[in-house]
Amino acid sequence: MSELVDLNRAVMARNDELARALREDLAAAGTVAVNLMSAPGTGKTALTERLLTGLLERGTPAAALTGDLATENDARRLASTGAPVRQITTGGMCHLEAHLVRDHLNGWLPTGTRVLIVENVGNLVCPAGFDLGESLRMVLSSVTEGEDKPVKYPTAYRWADLAVLTKTDLAGPCEFDEDAFLRAVRSVDADLPVVRTSARTGEGVPQLLDHLERLAAGVAPAARRG
Repeated sequence: MSELVDLNRAVMARNDELARALREDLAAAGTVAVNLMSAPGTGKTALTERLLTGLLERGTPAAALTGDLATENDARRLASTGAPVRQITTGGMCHLEAHLVRDHLNGWLPTGTRVLIVENVGNLVCPAGFDLGESLRMVLSSVTEGEDKPVKYPTAYRWADLAVLTKTDLAGPCEFDEDAFLRAVRSVDADLPVVRTSARTGEGVPQLLDHLERLAAGVAPAARRG
């Protein structure tokens, strides 16, 4: 057992080392990375589509990496925004790691990119433990998933910088109890900001775009990891 623990620590230490270097390289290039994490079906791709479109319309150069176990479906969809997009196909691995992000950015990320959105593999367990060199980590939960995601997956919320509630246009039909969801968030992290969004109606998207633009301008979020 001790050998297994030591191996896990070595893997995490190596990932953290690569992530720190990647964050420094991105900062030197004037780019901030945003790590989007959620369970499958939460609406990461729809929200990413809205954010890429909005950033480009505001004149903020943006790009995206999207992670999946298989297919390039999400990359093809996101490319319709006009933003540079690249797929990371993990071949069965349930999360992204810093070396995957680094390798797929190498020689690809356009000069002048201000915001890089990294759409993680749909999973709220493994991705929570891996720093990808991001400057902002968002954790998404949809009204269709119920109110208890934060208490079921506390690590993902505890290490996040921002919680995003998605598909709010479906809150009524789903009989979603938003107060219960907020209590669940607060029970894990009393200070975690929450933004309500709907990729369909656009609710909350301007607020997120403002946040990303402030981040890109050098207004970094308070350090929350650890």
